[in-house]
Amino acid sequence: MSEIPGTASGVLWQSSPPGSIYDYIRVASFSIGPDGLVDQWSRRAVDLFGVPVEEAMGKDPVEAFLPRELRQRGHRRVAEILDGKEWTGLVPFRIPGRGRPHGIAEMYVMPSETRNGERAALCIVVDVRALRQIETDLAASQAIFGQSPFGFLLFGTDLTVKRANQRFAAVFGGSADDHRGRTVHDYLARPEAERMTAALRRVLDTGEAVTELQIIGAPPGSTDRRHWSINLYRVHSGSGRPIGVAGLGVDVTRRHNAAREAASARRNLALLNEAGARIGNSLDLESTARELLDVAVPGFCDLASVDLYQGLLTGDEAPPGRWGSPQDVGYGAGSAELRRVAFASAVSDAPVELRSVPGCCEDGPVEVGSVHRYPFNSACASALRTGRVHSVPGGDGGLVQSTLAVPMVAHDTVVGLVQFSRAKGSEPFGERDRALAVELAARAAVCIDNARLYRREHERALILQRSLLPPGDPEASGLDIACRYLPGNAATEVGGDWFDVIELPGHRTALVIGDVMGRGLRAAVAMGELRTAVRTLAQLDLEPAEVLSHLDEIARGLGAPAGAQQSGRAHKARGPELAEVYLATCVYAVYDPVTRRCTFANAGHLPPVLVEPGDGAMLLDVPPGMPLGVGGEPFEEVEVELPEGALLALYTDGLVESRNHPLDEGMSAFKRALGEPGRPALEDVCDHVLSTLDTGHGQDDIALLMARVRGLPAEAVGDWSLPREPRSVGRARELARGQLVAWDLEPLVDTVELLVSELVTNALRYGEGDIRLRLLRDRTLVCEVWDSGLVQPRRRRARDTDEGGRGLQLVGLLSAAWGSRRTHRGKTVWFELPLPDGENSAEPTVEQLLSMF
Repeated sequence: MSEIPGTASGVLWQSSPPGSIYDYIRVASFSIGPDGLVDQWSRRAVDLFGVPVEEAMGKDPVEAFLPRELRQRGHRRVAEILDGKEWTGLVPFRIPGRGRPHGIAEMYVMPSETRNGERAALCIVVDVRALRQIETDLAASQAIFGQSPFGFLLFGTDLTVKRANQRFAAVFGGSADDHRGRTVHDYLARPEAERMTAALRRVLDTGEAVTELQIIGAPPGSTDRRHWSINLYRVHSGSGRPIGVAGLGVDVTRRHNAAREAASARRNLALLNEAGARIGNSLDLESTARELLDVAVPGFCDLASVDLYQGLLTGDEAPPGRWGSPQDVGYGAGSAELRRVAFASAVSDAPVELRSVPGCCEDGPVEVGSVHRYPFNSACASALRTGRVHSVPGGDGGLVQSTLAVPMVAHDTVVGLVQFSRAKGSEPFGERDRALAVELAARAAVCIDNARLYRREHERALILQRSLLPPGDPEASGLDIACRYLPGNAATEVGGDWFDVIELPGHRTALVIGDVMGRGLRAAVAMGELRTAVRTLAQLDLEPAEVLSHLDEIARGLGAPAGAQQSGRAHKARGPELAEVYLATCVYAVYDPVTRRCTFANAGHLPPVLVEPGDGAMLLDVPPGMPLGVGGEPFEEVEVELPEGALLALYTDGLVESRNHPLDEGMSAFKRALGEPGRPALEDVCDHVLSTLDTGHGQDDIALLMARVRGLPAEAVGDWSLPREPRSVGRARELARGQLVAWDLEPLVDTVELLVSELVTNALRYGEGDIRLRLLRDRTLVCEVWDSGLVQPRRRRARDTDEGGRGLQLVGLLSAAWGSRRTHRGKTVWFELPLPDGENSAEPTVEQLLSMF
């Protein structure tokens, strides 16, 4: 504050800068006349002693303010001062008649003279307690300011930096004193600096604090965008005058990124929820395609189109295929004819003729309803051939920024292509967007495939048979597999029997057989959804009882109308027909070839049959539980150790029950057929069972899944326990190397040593308890690292500046597959490698290695 060039009544003169020491200390003055009595009493004395002028004037200050024991000395001092001596010292004083506590004042008394030449005295008094408080406050302020873990700035009234702490200097360089006199324009880009300046001025003018002001910038010499949360408040002097603005900055970049990721995840979940409610409400192909685009535009992208294979629309049967195989996948390996069935745009100025991705269609834009082909080498054709998403950049000068060409895959068959495009100016597609695009396309593909099944009602039995068979010939480690599926030959009705053989980590195998109660298209659709759910849940590596519990929840939600899919109540809201259709039985078993133990869980299905070598067939005592869709009861697990060479059979009721005989007779005949000796080949056993039993085939579907136990030999297993200490990492590498050399797998030594080192190091760093290392050799090589920790590993992309965080990226890059699963006492992290086939295994490319950084 500058000096005020004038004064009026009540105006305080101020020539010192704001924050003068006199704003904080308590100073007063009064004078003593020749008679030793007070003849002047300042207003500051009124504030300090609490005595008004009229009460102080004319009083003896010694008698009025000093304690009784000090009055004699006080009179002597006053007499000496009136004789011309100065005096300085600490004087305790009391407030007469006020009941206030005593104080201590530092007093400076100097002789003076009146106009008549008489001797008097001028007294200046400072409250010592106020001085001590100032000392304490200064020490505390310096400690808080200097030791704060957050950036702290003090701006003056001219909005320049008056003081900065060391934390701020550590981020923006230099020492704390180097920042004096700077402005926010020295730290931030112009838009952000102007916003910050406006906030500072507003706080200085109004006194209203600003909290959580979000500022974006980059520290000097860095290109990383940082997010800071700024809190501003006005600072006042002891007299209440504004002297500047204090700013506290916190780096919230991680919180901002986490919030953005959470918002993206919530958006994706909401979109998936909407997709589940809106896609597939009809069994019409075109309607399902339009429902997909209604969900995707504009919530996910700006433009989108759906192409379906012409063969699907005309009723041709789709050949089974595997993703990425050299044989055809879907209806023509990407170069067959497709029809554009739907298009949607949220861009108001998009030209009407914009119907395709740049560079995909050689004949120009494609109209809805037109039949066209994609060039063989185009990205769209490649997506259709491989079953994988392809990113296509937009053309120069066009409206489209980028496009995702997403194949629509249903039951391992590509039925069409969805193109999701974003216009220039929109946020580019990220990895989450790719995953969401695949999920949306997959949901629509399942619905479209169901519509195809509905259109081809007279061929449903054949389609059902193909969809139930596992892809190719089922193979499993430690098991010989044989299966049979015979659909009922009713003219208009199909059933819901299914079976599956699913490979699990650690060379384990899941054997599944189930039967949806009732018949007809709804039973077949429910069967397909449950089978898909089983495969999905199996990849999560849950316990058999947990898998059935999740399937029970899914079964209770099948077929419920929109808004009524609440597990536990959904099936109660349906009619009798639907309630019958969506009840299902199922047996889920997990076999471990190392221990030859098999864990069973049963949901109302017929019990498995076991034939031990040299013994007759017997029913395994597996608690049946309630069928899927009933709910309310937990499922139990039973673990059985299977002897070498034992025969295990899973089946549906169509094999042992018919109109001609009751169930117990069929079960007895089935056990006799299985127990007959002389048929070592498993395929022969299947044929013998089907030809011997009076199944009444045609009345119901028949599914039979048989497995002969061939446990892994002891020499194919390496199993070691390691103490929880750093040298166990080197010991693990030595053990793995020795075992691979013993197995003649030298080409895998370097890769396995590296990956084992990564997993054991992670177990030491993040796990608990002792560590167990296991190597399994069968059709592939599997390595497992066990510990007692419950925290599952999470793969993340390390930043360029991170020194770690790339271990799991390396495991994913060098292995054919990897993952983790819960155990009864912790977790297991595993990876799998193909066995060398005499050719050099493909080494990771430079681009793949650099992608980790």
